[in-house]
Amino acid sequence: MAFMSILQRFRVYLRQILDPSDEQEREEDTVESIRKGIVFRGTNLWVLIFATFIASLGLNTNSTAVIIGAMLISPLMGPIMGIGLGVGINDFELIKKAFRNLMIATIFSVLTSTLYFLLSPLNEARSELLARTTPTIYDVLIAFFGGMAGIVASATKLKGNVIPGVAIATALMPPLCTAGFGLASGNLTYFFGAFYLFTINSVFIAVATTLGVRLMHFSKKKFMDKEREKKVHRIVYSIIFLTMVPSLYITYNMVKTNIFETNASRFIKNEFNFPNTLVVDKIVKAEQPERRIEVSLIGKEISEDVIVSLKEKMLQYGLGDIPLIIQQGFGKEDAGLQNDVSNMLLQDYYMQNKQRIASQEQEIVQLRSRLESYLLYDTIGRLISPEIKILYPSVKNIAISKVIRSSVDSSYTDTLTIAIVALEKPLAVPEEEQLTAWLSARVGVKTLKLIKE
Repeated sequence: MAFMSILQRFRVYLRQILDPSDEQEREEDTVESIRKGIVFRGTNLWVLIFATFIASLGLNTNSTAVIIGAMLISPLMGPIMGIGLGVGINDFELIKKAFRNLMIATIFSVLTSTLYFLLSPLNEARSELLARTTPTIYDVLIAFFGGMAGIVASATKLKGNVIPGVAIATALMPPLCTAGFGLASGNLTYFFGAFYLFTINSVFIAVATTLGVRLMHFSKKKFMDKEREKKVHRIVYSIIFLTMVPSLYITYNMVKTNIFETNASRFIKNEFNFPNTLVVDKIVKAEQPERRIEVSLIGKEISEDVIVSLKEKMLQYGLGDIPLIIQQGFGKEDAGLQNDVSNMLLQDYYMQNKQRIASQEQEIVQLRSRLESYLLYDTIGRLISPEIKILYPSVKNIAISKVIRSSVDSSYTDTLTIAIVALEKPLAVPEEEQLTAWLSARVGVKTLKLIKE
C-alpha cells in the first residue's frame, strides 16, 4: 500500500510539472499566428530570396556560421507548420493554401540558389554541402522532434528562442540550396539527395505539428463529405510512409558500412603485427561489387601459411566472406628496391630535419642578437662612466635603457633609447645638446632622449 501511495504521488507530481496548460495560448491565437506565417508574398518572399543567397554563400565558402544565420532568417517553417495544423484540425482549405505557398517558396529557393551557383566561380562541393546529399532515418527523427518542439512553443506564451532553434536543427534552407547546386552543376544525385532531405524535414515537421495539435485537443472542423476526409487521410499517411521508407534503407546501409569499416580496421590493427613487416597502406571497400580489404606491406614477406591464418581469423571479426588482398614486394627478393625505398625515406627525413635545424639556428641567432642588445644596456653605463667623468664633470650618475613607446590614439609603437642623468649643477643648453649627441654616438643609436633628474 505504501508503494502504491508513493507511485500515485509521483504520478501527480509528474503531471504537475509536465502540464503546459498554465502557459498555453488561446487556441484561436495559435491558429492565427501559424496562418499569418503561411503566405509567401512581398516582404516574406524577398526575405526568403535573401536567406537563400546567404545560405548558398555559406555552402559555397563552407561557413557553418553563415549557414546558421540563413536558417534563422528563412521563413520556411510557416507553410510547413500550416500543413500540419490543417491536417490536425481537418481544415482542408488551410492544407491547400499552405501547400501552395510551400511550393512557391521551394521553387523560388531552388531557382535562386541555382542562379547563384551558375554565377559563382567556386564550384567545388565542400563538406557542408555534401552533408545535405545523403539523408538518413536520423534526419527523420531530428525533423520530428524539432517539429514537436515547434508546435509546443507556438501554442504557449513563453515562446523564447525555440522556433529559431528548430529552424537551425531541422535545416530547411541548406538542402534547397544544395539542390540548386546540383542543378547548376548538372549533378542529379546531389539534387535528388538534397531535395529528399528537404522533403523529409518538411513532412515530419508537419507530422509532428499534426500530432501536437491532436494531443493539445485543438478543435477540429467537421468534413461534410466523409469520403473526402478518408481520401485526405490516406494521402497524408501515404506521403509519410513513402518519405520514411527510403531513409530507413539509406540508414541501414550506412550503419552496415560503418560496422564493416570498424571491424576491418580492428582486424588490421590487431592481426597485422609482425616484427619485420610494416603496414604502409590499407584500402577498405564496403560497397559492392568492389567489397574487399586490401593491405600493402613493406619489409620481410609473410608466408602463405600466415596469410591463410589471417583469412581464418577474419571470421572472428565478422569478415568471413570478404576477400583479403595482401600486396607484398619488398621482401628478400626485392632487397634492392627495399633499400631504394629506405634510402628515399631517409633522405626525406634528413631534408626535413635539415630545414628544421636551419630554421631553429636562424631563430637562435635572432634571439642571441636581441639578448646581446639588452645586455649592452645593462653594462654601457658602467663602461662609459670614466669617459663622462672627464668630459662632463657635473654628471654624478647615469642610467641608459631601451623602452617601447606606444601611441595613445593609435596602435603605433616605436623603440626609444633614454639616458637618465643626475647632475651636480645644471648644464647649459649647448652642453646638453653636446652630451646628447655624444651619448647617441657612444651607444650607437640614431636618436636618444636625455632626461635630467
